[in-house]
Order: sequence, then structure tokens, then C-alpha cells
Amino acid sequence: MAEAHQAVAFQFTVTPDGIDLQLCHEALRQIYLSGLHSWKKRFIRFKNGVMTGVYPGSPAGFMVVVVSYMSYNKYKQLDPSLGLIAKLGQHIPISRYMSTDSQKIVGGVLVGTGLWVTIIMIMRNVLKSLLSWHGWMHARHGSVSWSTRVWMVLVKVFSGRKPMLYSFQNSLPRLPVPSVKDTCRRYLESVRPLMDDEQFERMKGLAKDFEKNLGPRLQWYLKLKSWWASNYVSDWWEEYIYLRGRGPIMVNSNYYAMDFLYVFPTSIQAARAGNAIHAIMLYRRKLDRAQIKPHFSSCLFCLFVLFSSVPSLLTVGSSLSDTLQHMNESKHIAVYHKGRFYKVWMFYDGRLLLPREIEQQMERILADTSEPSPGEEKLAALTAGERTPWAKAREMYFSRGKNKLSLDAIEKAAFVVTLDDTEQRYKEANPVKSLDSYAKSLLHGKCYDRWFDKSFNLIVFKNGTMGLNAEHSWADAPIVGHLWEHVLSMDPLKLGYNEDGHCRGAPHPNLPGPQRLQWEIPAECQEVIEASLTVARTLADDVDSHIFPFSDFGKGLIKKCRTSPDAFIQIALQLAHYRDKGKFCLTYEASMTRLFREGRTETVRSCTMETCAFVRSMIRDETVICRSLLKQAAEKHQNMYRLAMTGGGIDRHLFCLYVVSKYLGEDSAFLKEVLSEPWRLSTSQTPLQQVELFDLVRHPEYVSSGGGFGPVADDGYGVSYIIVGDNLINFHISSKHSSPETDSHRFGGNIRQAMVDILALFQLDKKDIK
Repeated sequence: MAEAHQAVAFQFTVTPDGIDLQLCHEALRQIYLSGLHSWKKRFIRFKNGVMTGVYPGSPAGFMVVVVSYMSYNKYKQLDPSLGLIAKLGQHIPISRYMSTDSQKIVGGVLVGTGLWVTIIMIMRNVLKSLLSWHGWMHARHGSVSWSTRVWMVLVKVFSGRKPMLYSFQNSLPRLPVPSVKDTCRRYLESVRPLMDDEQFERMKGLAKDFEKNLGPRLQWYLKLKSWWASNYVSDWWEEYIYLRGRGPIMVNSNYYAMDFLYVFPTSIQAARAGNAIHAIMLYRRKLDRAQIKPHFSSCLFCLFVLFSSVPSLLTVGSSLSDTLQHMNESKHIAVYHKGRFYKVWMFYDGRLLLPREIEQQMERILADTSEPSPGEEKLAALTAGERTPWAKAREMYFSRGKNKLSLDAIEKAAFVVTLDDTEQRYKEANPVKSLDSYAKSLLHGKCYDRWFDKSFNLIVFKNGTMGLNAEHSWADAPIVGHLWEHVLSMDPLKLGYNEDGHCRGAPHPNLPGPQRLQWEIPAECQEVIEASLTVARTLADDVDSHIFPFSDFGKGLIKKCRTSPDAFIQIALQLAHYRDKGKFCLTYEASMTRLFREGRTETVRSCTMETCAFVRSMIRDETVICRSLLKQAAEKHQNMYRLAMTGGGIDRHLFCLYVVSKYLGEDSAFLKEVLSEPWRLSTSQTPLQQVELFDLVRHPEYVSSGGGFGPVADDGYGVSYIIVGDNLINFHISSKHSSPETDSHRFGGNIRQAMVDILALFQLDKKDIK
């Protein structure tokens, strides 16, 4: 582009008087600053690695232990080495090189170091034992038992003074392997409401045979893996659920996160991008420096691959599986606008670009009038379609030359930004259509304007609204949500905008412009791109998306019913689904297993016997018994959620048993049938994790409106919801137009009515609930 800047470090010419060397001091200065920045980052990572490695000890603790030990021995007139130097002297002529006093000092330091390491190991193992206790989860909401209080004090004592981001990683327990007997029992209990007597007796027989014969053998291998690996589930889950899938990841796997619902900080696209990109880079800096506040009971391993990742980078020459790769030290982002790709450096003068300087770079891209090169505009459709054609095209057309360099610039970028040329926003005059359009744009866009392989894409629309599209294989939604909460809290309140809507500050007078990526895409490759785009468009056009803010009430009134908000909503979803389809279905609710090392997710099977009994009583209008049945259903749901979070879930264990059976070449009718059952209702709550960042009492509008995902089953629904403060719950519903059984807007109406009907049971206006 016209703004391209090339810096040459030196030039020389040969003259009759000799060689005339001309140095460019600015270029050399930039090289020096770049190197200085790189070495600072390496030093910080080294220091953080040391601090994490000795946690819950510290260098200060080392000095205290060693000095105290030496002082005690000097006071008692004891040998500080405890005879260690004398024993070494029998084999090594120490006295030749060290005086007696030096020997005492060295011996004391060695023994003191051993004592310090012993204390660290004891504290670490005690902390691991404490974190393995999950009794605190069973306490009634709002009450804290004495055992929990004692546990919290002990955890604080053994956690050290200032834990860093990854300090707790080595102290987190491993995910336990449930017994085959317990898993089979819980499975049968979960499918009982979905089967008639004959079907259930048959499944009961299959489960009993598995439990007696093949199950124990598979369990032995799984136990062996659990002792050896950090987590017996995560690597297989990542590989077989995500990376080996050959279908499109767009819609089927990727998910999205939305902007504020009612707040529009600026309508200037470049300015919004400037603040958002700067906030994301600040988050990465905190991540690199391990300055993000850890939670003692949550594994944060996935944060390591949040940036500079290509989670679904295809193995060259392979059509069987993708690979998960992470590139360190990325100093640039990739930007897409109107069919053209750009590489934008995020550092200059040895520092991170300020928001106004990033806005300046975005303005340059928006002002560029050059046309896309042949095949460039729809290139990203390769990441939206089937995986095998993308694998073959990658090896054939993008493994060398100019195309490889440009592809590397995208894949090695910290993340991808799309400056979208459409406008999306919640509109009070047409809330349904505006939100549905907004969600579909974030989920799939035009099918060629998002790089779906990237860990996440920041999408900034023409009117300043923004959102994220995230790839799923590398981590689950709470990790991306943690980042997004940071961005939303930084953008309007801390970074802010001028009165004219631009980022604060001034443009840089000498800032080099973005670099336009160059491509040479032959006609044969363009045909592959068009074929992938056709597949992706068919998939995208079939998505029936509906988003609605439920503002009749929120968790404030639900808690007055003495019911868990999540259980309340899950039960409402069951009632809504029965009214929608006239039947119950296998229901998936995602829960986290981050209480364990490298934990990801587990399934809560929300359709229970207790919930079905409540729904039937509501359908029959048996108001008298509905409240007691609701209480039973809610308690059952909460117990199942706790089990899933503490390693007692069903589905990950059955999944791993199935993987082992395949490795052994054994067929199990029981496992095959279990894993082939479709999830016709797939649900997930988007948790608000950093409540301290938002004042939801004074500004309930300053929070994300959540996010969503595509339908899991062809004839089912996907439902995501976020509980925003005490008075708002946002629902994101997806299904497929091609299914005659589903309609997202109809289901949304049923959810709204179910929520209202369940709350009406408590007659809060009569003050029955205190």
C-alpha cells in the first residue's frame, strides 16, 4: 500500500576515496529497542518460571531459612553442615581449596537449602491435599460451615503470600477416575426418563454385561493413564472431539462473544478497534508477566495458548487430523478488510502502541483503495469449509514462496482482526431482527471474512460495535470470557474516548504503516476456495439464530425462591422443550473440571426423573405439588453439577473407556450405543468471572451480553445464557432451518413463558418467600 515503509539499516557506495558507509541511526535504534524488549520479556519469563517452580516458597523464604539455620547452629556451637563437609572431605580434598570457616558456610548453605526444599515439598503436598477436598461445594448458599472456614484458613496459610498466575498448577490434584460401577449406575439413572420399560431393561442388561466383563479391563488401562498423565481426559478430548473432525469448524465448533447490549462507546470503527486491540495486548502483557490474579482452585493452563495460536493448523500432507500449535513472541496482528490482509506491528520505539496509534493504523487500512489480488478476498473460506480440502490446498499452494510468507504472517499473528464493512447493533425499534443478525454475523459472517482457524478473531463492525469469534479446540469459553471481560472493562471506562469519538492521545508522526500481504493464488486453488465457500454458505444459511434479553426478572428474584439460578433456568429449559416438542430429550449442560490439573469440561445430564416429574405436573396444572417437585428437581440438578465438577461425571469417563476399547480392538455394544445418542438440547451458561471489574448495581449495562454457539444436533437446539446482575438474563438460541421440528424463535417464546410460569408458583407478590 502507499503507506508502506521500508527501513534500511545501512548503505554503502564505492568511491575513488574508498567505501562510503552510511548508517541509518533510526533503524539501528529500532533494532536495539526491539532486542531490549525481547530480552526483558525473556528475563521476566525466567523470573516467573523460577518463582512458580519454588512455589509456595520464595527467594526471601530461602534467605530466612538459611540465615536462621546458620544463626541457630552458631548460637548452639554446632556444625552447620551436620557432618556433610567431613564426609565429603574423605573423598574430595576440600581442605586444600577452602578454609574451615568457608567449609562451614558452604555446608550450612547446602543443608539449609535442603531444609528449604523439604519445607516447600511439604507445603505443596499439604496444599494439594487441601485442594482435593470439595466439601465446601456442598454448603447451603449463603452459609459457611466451620469445616469450610478452617479449610479456607489452611489454604491461605499454605498458599504463600503472593501467588502468581500459574502458582497453583503443581498443587492442583489430578482428575480422579470414577468406578465403572458408579458410572454405569449414574448413566442408567440419567436415561431412565427417556426410555420405555423395554428399552430400559435392554440397556440395563448391556450395562451389567459391560460392568462385569469388558469394563474392568478398560478401567485398568485408564487408571494407568491417570497415574502417568496430568489429566486422563484432556488430551484425548482435544484430539478426538476437535482435531480429528473433518467437518467445518465454523458453526459446528467455533463460538462467539458479544459486545455491550445497550452501550455504544463510539461509532468510529477505527477508534473502537484501537482501544480493543490495545486492551487485548495489555492482557497479553499481564499474561506474559503472570500478573493475572489466579484462583486457587482453577486450572489456568489453557491461558498459555490464548495468543499466537493456530489451534487447527493442519498437518502438512495429512487429512486425518489437525494439530495444535503455539507460536511465541508474536509482535504483530493480522487484519482483514474488504478482501485484503495486512500485517500490523504492535510495537514501536520499544513499546506497545497506544490506542490512538493503533487507531491510526486502522485508519490507514480503511483508507486503502487497492483491490484484493485474485483469490485473496475469499481465501479464508478455506478455514470455513471441510478440513480435508484445506489440508490438500495448504500443502499444494501455501507451503512455499510468497503464499507461505503471507500465511505465516496470519498464523503467527497474536490474533486476527476483521474490520467488517457491515453494521450490527441492538436496535430498540427492531430488537429481534437486529440481535439475530448480530449473532449470525459473529458466528459465521460472510463465511470468508473470519480466519476460523485462529484462536480468536476480534470483529469490529462499521458502526463501532464489536465481538469475538473463537476456535474451540485449544480451550473452552470461560478462558475467552476472562479475556473479553478485561477488554470490555478497559474500553469505555479506563481507556475512554475523546468528545469526537476518537481514542485519547495523538497520532504518531513517524509510525510505519501496515504491510499489505501478497498472494499468488492460481486458478486451481481459487476453485477449491469457491467449493469450500459453497459448503460454508450452505451451513451458515441453515442456522436459525435467536437472541433475546429476558428482563422480566433475574437471579435476584430466583434466589428469593431459595433456588439455584442455574438449576431454575435448566428446569425452565426442560419445561420449554416439552412444550415445544411434546417430549423430553437427552440434555447436555457444560460444567467445568478446572478444580483439577488441565481440567476442561464435563457434562451435566439435566433431564432427570425429578425434572420430568415437575414438568408433567406443570403440564397437568397440579400447582399444589409443583413447588415441592421443583425443589426436588433443583436439588438433584445441584448434586449432579457438583459431581461433574468434582470428577464424578459420567460422559468423560465413558468417552475415555470407549477410546481405550478402540485401541485394544474391542467392540462394546454398550459404549457404542451410549456414545451414539444425540444431544438434542445442548446448553451452557456463560459465567461472569471477574465481578470486581463491573459495577452491576450502578451500571448493569456495562457487561457483555454473552455469547453463543451453533446447534449440536440437526433436529435440536443450542442454548447459551448469561446471568447479568440481578435483573437480566440473556439467552442465545440456535437451531437449523432445515429441521421441521425446531424453530429458535418459537423455542425462545417457550423459554420466556416457562420462566414466568415457574416464578409464579412462588407468588412473591404475596411475600410468601422471605
